[in-house]
Amino acid sequence: MKILVVNAGSSSLKYQLIDMTDETVLAKGLCDRIGIPGSLIKHKTYDGRSVEKEITMADHKDAIASLIKVLTHEEWGVIKSLDEIKAVGHRVVHGGEKFFKSVIIDDEVMQAIEECVELAPLHNPPNITGIRACQQIMNGVPQVAVFDTAFHQTMPQKAYIYALPYEYYKKYKLRKYGFHGTSHKYVAERAAQILGKPYDKLKIVTCHLGNGSSIAAVDCGKVIDTSMGFTPLDGLAMGTRCGTIDPAVVTFLMNKEGLSAEEMDAIMNKKSGVLAISGVSSDFRDLDDAVDQGNERAALALEVFSYQVKKFIGAYACAMGGIDAIVFTAGIGENNPKIRKMVCEGLGFMGASINEEKNLVRGAEMDISTEDSKVRVLVIPTNEELAIAKETKKLVG
Repeated sequence: MKILVVNAGSSSLKYQLIDMTDETVLAKGLCDRIGIPGSLIKHKTYDGRSVEKEITMADHKDAIASLIKVLTHEEWGVIKSLDEIKAVGHRVVHGGEKFFKSVIIDDEVMQAIEECVELAPLHNPPNITGIRACQQIMNGVPQVAVFDTAFHQTMPQKAYIYALPYEYYKKYKLRKYGFHGTSHKYVAERAAQILGKPYDKLKIVTCHLGNGSSIAAVDCGKVIDTSMGFTPLDGLAMGTRCGTIDPAVVTFLMNKEGLSAEEMDAIMNKKSGVLAISGVSSDFRDLDDAVDQGNERAALALEVFSYQVKKFIGAYACAMGGIDAIVFTAGIGENNPKIRKMVCEGLGFMGASINEEKNLVRGAEMDISTEDSKVRVLVIPTNEELAIAKETKKLVG
């Protein structure tokens, strides 16, 4: 079974075509600058063929048509016709309280996704646009929605409710939702496979560390808490996001600086995080270089980030009543030995210690624990596209 995975943004569309018989990525690419002059498609096949070509794409429907053409092209293609694609899996950021698992898309599902737009105004609209484009171009091909928030819907109310007037939860569904759920689920399940233990018997803390970062407590296969909240702004200090701060800071700065709500939102989302602390960059590779050159603020930014990750790991181990494994994934988690070392220093009290030589791994699956570590520490590259394809196959297979 060949499944097309689609991740639609406002002016871009990422895709992968995966053969689920052996989970081979036959082709992947990007339709960029959709609706903007100079739109182009970047496409690469499993056997090394690639093309980057300017193609006029006025909308996402044009983008889907363009990627179908390149997938079936004599020179760059990997399939002979559209008929070989048996289903499409779509990344959808927010499913609210309506979706706790992936679903086959019908009119009722589409309406429910649209009702979640106010919860994710920047992400759900392009996700919806991508779905509708696929429905138009690929009429009759099953479409599946895989939600970033769904995996976290197992959280108990004590973990997701905010201590605000309860009427706001009832009126606006104002609560913690969590994000990166597809990634957290994939690496938690993979950790169980690596350890050779039942997934529903393990207590795992998954650390999705990238420009956007989140931590999840996965207790016997179910999330009981996660660091991101109503939006992806909560939790860790990230690349440009401030993470958890005293809420009174927001109104204090708005009054002192004469800031509008939109300006304050932009500061917290785009001008904060390790970028703000370091004054250097939101890219941790740049921060590592700056630290090597003696930049104290860059060093402080890394310390703040690592300290916060460590605190969440400790808190979630406590919340679960124990811990069997810590998993590092995503861009920083997979590729930054320095951050992993800083996070794990001092966790010996809970039985977690890492082998410094194994910890040098970048971008590869590895148990980096010492032999006597009671808590296994794993590096597992995330694969959200494969996770989406697996969910899609499960529903339509």
